[in-house]
Formats: sequence, structure tokens, C-alpha cells
Amino acid sequence: MAERLLVGALKGGKRTKIVTLNGKKITKMPSALEKLSGLKILSLKNNLIPKVCPEISTLTQLTALNLGNNLLEEVPEELKYLTSLKKLHLFGNRIRRFVPGSCDGLQNLVLLNLNNNLLTCLPQEIGRLNSLSYLTINYNQLASIPKELCLLENLSELQLNYNQLICIPGQIKFLKKLQKLLLARNNIDDLPEGICDLTNLRILDIAGNIVQVFPPQFQNLQLKEFYCEGNPLVLRQPVHAVEQEDVWSLQEIASRFVMNQLAENNPLLMQAIECYPQIRNIISRGKECAICGKSFLTTCLECVEFVPPSKNWKISKNLQLIPLRILICSYKCFNQRGPDLFGIAQV
Repeated sequence: MAERLLVGALKGGKRTKIVTLNGKKITKMPSALEKLSGLKILSLKNNLIPKVCPEISTLTQLTALNLGNNLLEEVPEELKYLTSLKKLHLFGNRIRRFVPGSCDGLQNLVLLNLNNNLLTCLPQEIGRLNSLSYLTINYNQLASIPKELCLLENLSELQLNYNQLICIPGQIKFLKKLQKLLLARNNIDDLPEGICDLTNLRILDIAGNIVQVFPPQFQNLQLKEFYCEGNPLVLRQPVHAVEQEDVWSLQEIASRFVMNQLAENNPLLMQAIECYPQIRNIISRGKECAICGKSFLTTCLECVEFVPPSKNWKISKNLQLIPLRILICSYKCFNQRGPDLFGIAQV
């Protein structure tokens, strides 16, 4: 059957635009495909193909390639020659790695499906897929994602469910077009503050992770759907603050003075600071107190503030209040808001 279908396609020569040989128990990709230079769509899913043939590199007009549910063990280098490719399905294989250079020519790729493989990491070169809008890598073994992935400025949907991720890079804030982010069933214990910069994000799923609190301003995301069941979220339980005096290092005292004077546009300090790059570097790491708004360097109190989720969110039933992580510069500020804050810890 497969041979007969292929012969029929070959008779069409350059006029053949679509070849579909799904579920034919094919064990080797037909090298005769090189004769179909006008081919647009090639589907070979549900076969027994362990590797692509070198001749596939001649299919420069190919826009869609489906090799799902085969026996591939790597993303092959030959793909870089498919410069017109827009959709690539490699789900359900045994892929453990990308061959170096395999992403180089895929500048028009819009969709990449790598679900149900054995990937433990992604190469930095994935950041070269400039046109990528949909990336799905569910059911793999990823422990991290490279910051280069966050350079995909056209990415609108990212699916990373059922992996082994422990964190998300702060550079995720650069995915300005991201609308759908699925991170369910990983080992993530903290979301970066950069996630709050995703102004187009509408669907977020972090169910089944180990998140306890959310970053400041998280409640301002314009979400339509938010799922967080199965996380050990901090509950609203009163914690009595211990009356203590703030003890700061000399560097902390000096840094706070300088940063707050600069915030008030002190002309003498603003002029002097230009001559001391080391000091500029130190104070650039300063943070702002969530209570008084003044700047501090390192010594602070980490607290949890509870706010209601937006009424526009479709949310998990168990989420009534969102625990937000906030930083406070001193016990004095904490005591001003003590009854409303929980989970105090000095850092």
C-alpha cells in the first residue's frame, strides 16, 4: 500500500504538493522523496522511522512536516535546509537531543511540537527560531529552560506540562506576546517577578507544582484563566511579630542614605555619584519597601500579603486569596501594617 501511494506521488513529480503515508509501518524514510521538489506537506506519522533520510534536505518548499509517533532519537541536522517549513511535528518519538545546527535554517517555523519525548534540556540555539509562535514540549524530562528561549519575541503559546522544571528564568518577561503559559505538574517552587510583565498573558496553569507565594503585582495580570490547584499555597494564619530593633551594617546605612537622597534629586550627591562607578553598581541592586516606598540594599523582612484575585479570572475553586511575597525595609514599617501581614522572615 505504501509503495503504491509513493509511486502515485512520484508520477506527479514537481506537481505533487501533498504526500501522506501515515500508519504504514514504514521503517525507512523513502529517499525517492527528493524527486518531489515542489512538495508542500509531508506526513509520515505513526510509522517506525528511526532517522530522516539525507534527501529530505532537497524539499526546500516544504511548509509542514509530521514525523510524530516514530522512533527518532534526535532532532536531525537535515531540517536546517527546510527553509520554508512552518509546522514541525516530532511528538511521540525518543528524542533526547537537538543535533547542533538543526535550528539554523528554520527562520519561518511557526509551530514546533515535541510532546512525549525524552528531552532533558533544550539547546541555546532554540532562540534562533525567530518566527516561532507555538512551542509545546509536554511530557518530557526538562529540568530547566535556557534563557535564550525567552528571546522568541513572537511566541504566543508555551506548553511545558509534565516535566521536571524547578524554576522559570526571569527573562520570561521578554516574551511580550505570550498569551498562554502551561507549567502544570513540574517542581516549580517560585515564579519570577518578570512574569508580572506579561501584559498579554491570558491563560496560566501552574497546577501540581510547589509554589507557596506569588511575586508582587501578580494580581494585576490580565488573566482570563488561572489554575493553581495542587500547590501548597501559604494559608492566611496570623503570625505575631517579635518586637526587635533593626540592626544594619554600615554599608546598609550608607546605601540607604545615598539611595533615598538620590530619589529626592539631591544635586550634590547626583554629581558626586558619577565619579564612583563601584557605588553606582552597589546601589543599582537596591529594592523598594512595599510599605514606605523607601530604598534599601539587602537587609529586609520578607512577608506575605493576601489579596483577592481579579473578578475577571476563571480560577481554581480552592483559590480565595492570593498570597503575595513583599519586601519591607524595617520592623518599624512592619509594625505599621503588622495585622495585615503574615509569614514574616528576616533575609
